[in-house]
Amino acid sequence: MLKLTLAALCLAGFLSAAPAFAASAPKPPVAATPPAAPVVTDDAKKNRSKACSLEADKKGLHGKERKKFRETCKKAA
Repeated sequence: MLKLTLAALCLAGFLSAAPAFAASAPKPPVAATPPAAPVVTDDAKKNRSKACSLEADKKGLHGKERKKFRETCKKAA
């Protein structure tokens, strides 16, 4: 008898708490889509890479220094 009463009390507690969980604050709206990045054509990439390579030649860079310079040069564009 005690177990049945305890079970009934637990069930009543769970049922009375359910609306509290359902009434949570609404979530903020999600942005539709992030703004698109500018489209860069293959020709533009090639031209920028070539320009950075020529600039590295003028500075006399070789190896890791040249590679690092070219990466930063291409990102700057």
